[in-house]
Amino acid sequence: MENIVKYFIIYLIIINLIAFIAMYLDKRKAKYGKWRIPEQSLFILALIGGSIGAIIGMYTFRHKTKKLRFSIGFPVILILQIVLIFSIWNDFIK
Repeated sequence: MENIVKYFIIYLIIINLIAFIAMYLDKRKAKYGKWRIPEQSLFILALIGGSIGAIIGMYTFRHKTKKLRFSIGFPVILILQIVLIFSIWNDFIK
């Protein structure tokens, strides 16, 4: 059980760093008119555990903050992930 939690935390750190960097890169590319990271890819990063990194990146770089899909979508994904983690955690405790 301890190993699972350890690897899960490591995974979350890595995926959140990737999501944060993706928001930075997409903002930078938008600024210079270059090829962009598809919005779907940013949402996939959030869905697979990078929602905190995506939210922090969104506000740090002021990127996609005016798009409701992102300003509401990322926090909703985070809330659902927290609920899911707590429900799984409670099943392990029982």
